[in-house]
Amino acid sequence: MAGSQDFAADPRNATARIWLNGELVTRDQAKVSVFDAGFVVGDGVWEGLRLHRGRLMFLDAHMDRLYAGAAAINLDIGLSRLAMIDALDELLDANGMEDGVHLRLMVTRGEKTGANQDPRNALGKPTIVILAEWKVPSPAIVTRGLSLFTSSILCTPAHMFDMRLNSHSRLNLIMALNQAIAAGADEALMLDPAGYVSSCNATNFFWVKDGQVRTSTGEFCFNGVTRANVIRLCQDNGIPIALGDFLVEDARGADEAFVTGTFGGLTPVREIDGVDLPLTLPGPVTTRLRGLYEALKDAEAAR
Repeated sequence: MAGSQDFAADPRNATARIWLNGELVTRDQAKVSVFDAGFVVGDGVWEGLRLHRGRLMFLDAHMDRLYAGAAAINLDIGLSRLAMIDALDELLDANGMEDGVHLRLMVTRGEKTGANQDPRNALGKPTIVILAEWKVPSPAIVTRGLSLFTSSILCTPAHMFDMRLNSHSRLNLIMALNQAIAAGADEALMLDPAGYVSSCNATNFFWVKDGQVRTSTGEFCFNGVTRANVIRLCQDNGIPIALGDFLVEDARGADEAFVTGTFGGLTPVREIDGVDLPLTLPGPVTTRLRGLYEALKDAEAAR
């Protein structure tokens, strides 16, 4: 599989336990009702987390985003933050996991009385699932880089469908990715309603021109924890950065580019819409930021 989510299969995952509504279950036992709101209408929120050197990275920021997203859709998670963190720790301990682990924490509105979108038909108990897998990014992606294709599917503003919510409903993003795959690319580059660069279908997008890092304003893109960390690293380390409205032609003219996400960290980009970026991968600014980000993770693990 190409893309920023590319990983090598790990046989340990076949027997890894899954946290499902307070119980540790095997993979074949991890099942939810066909009337679950997440299955029926994509009604839920989720988080991706990374375990590095025994510590869940930037956990407060992820918990903030999870509970804010749930509040935005009037979903009562039913667990306090501390209880949710205890559940994460319980799963990691049960699996003997210490490093190189990616987690997906999912909360839906739970089982409903019937298959419809009305949240009032939920039975009142959310479904909470935590998957933890030994999963590391493919080393080859750093030197191969990603190919991006600009999709006709636009990122939407908050008053239409808020891209800053980690919603279970990802159909617009899948449609954008399908366009990119059909064009022979790895991921979709998506624009905002005014035609400015916003994000990719699964990651946030940065590019570099004449030593300056550029990215969108953040109004229409994922509320990325890694994105925020990269912006802060630029600001704290004297790396020029501009958040603004940029046309895709500006990105195609970049010296180097990369995408960010919890799973892959910073992943280089090699081409945009068939236009090769000129620098050998990863470029010098990308390389510096990757190093700063690894140091930030190590510091977070040592806290």
